Amino acid sequence: MEERLEEMAAFFERRLGHYDSHMLEDILGAREFYEFTAGLLPKGPCRVLDLGCGTGLELEEYFKLNPMAAVTGIDLSEKMLGELKRKFPDRELELIQGSYFEVPFGEECFDGAVSVESLHHFTYEEKLGLYKRLLAAIKPGGYFVLTDYFAESPEHEKFYFEELSRMKREQGLPEGSYHYDTPLTLEHETEVLLEAGFAEVRHMRGWEANHTIIARKKL
Repeated sequence: MEERLEEMAAFFERRLGHYDSHMLEDILGAREFYEFTAGLLPKGPCRVLDLGCGTGLELEEYFKLNPMAAVTGIDLSEKMLGELKRKFPDRELELIQGSYFEVPFGEECFDGAVSVESLHHFTYEEKLGLYKRLLAAIKPGGYFVLTDYFAESPEHEKFYFEELSRMKREQGLPEGSYHYDTPLTLEHETEVLLEAGFAEVRHMRGWEANHTIIARKKL
């Protein structure tokens, strides 16, 4: 029997107890890519925006390298944000429960931004609007580090989106955000970041389907 789609926030709320172990043990390359991603973020006193911060696995590594960082984290799950706050009682954290498609980011107030394993649920068009807002929120010369899961081909990318539409239709679900992986290809992710206005997008490293890229804002 096909698994029923779950609303995005509810999906993660229900899985808090084993979320960290699942991410670290079951996702290929995770024990490397969280540390690798953290090593690319700004050093010294700085402000960083984390999109879909969850329980802060990337921040565990980042605060080891830069305890002076001030981080604004946005996530749908209240329980995950609570766990993140519990982990780092002595760090400068602003935690916002909500959708990063709706929460205001501000203008040129972050030295950098990061997202790990969160953005592979959205369309090119949805990401285009998000990345334009993100670009405006990053200071000139700042950058966005994205580590995520990508489709291996345009055919696979199309298949994932068609499957999501089919499941929503057959399950009689209203429009909304549901947990189902719909990754873009690495090439399409690069294209949408450039179309949003980032001056340069650079591929840093890959772990089969997972990759890290940096999108820079011009000075």
